[in-house]
Amino acid sequence: MEALWAAESAMTVREVLDALNRDRSTPLAYTTVMTVLTRLTDKGALRRTRRGRSYAYEPVAADTAGIAVRSVLEEFGDAAVAHFVEQVSTDPDAQSRLQRLLDEE
Repeated sequence: MEALWAAESAMTVREVLDALNRDRSTPLAYTTVMTVLTRLTDKGALRRTRRGRSYAYEPVAADTAGIAVRSVLEEFGDAAVAHFVEQVSTDPDAQSRLQRLLDEE
């Protein structure tokens, strides 16, 4: 995931493999990276788009916290949102931060 987050655009399996193997003494196999990217796509952490005859992968969320939040929302839906609002309603600083984030959108 870190290689994909560091990239400026979506990456193919080969590009991810090359980025990962730059810092490794024992290189990873192409099929290993392809399997991991496919599983992360199936779990909703990555988005896959066609690029020529292959696929390019990019993160759905900007970091692990984003992935965790997305997972909680998918599993618990409105209950998760209601609990979040309840927690924020008692913290004026959190309300201010949330308002700033909403204003940026």
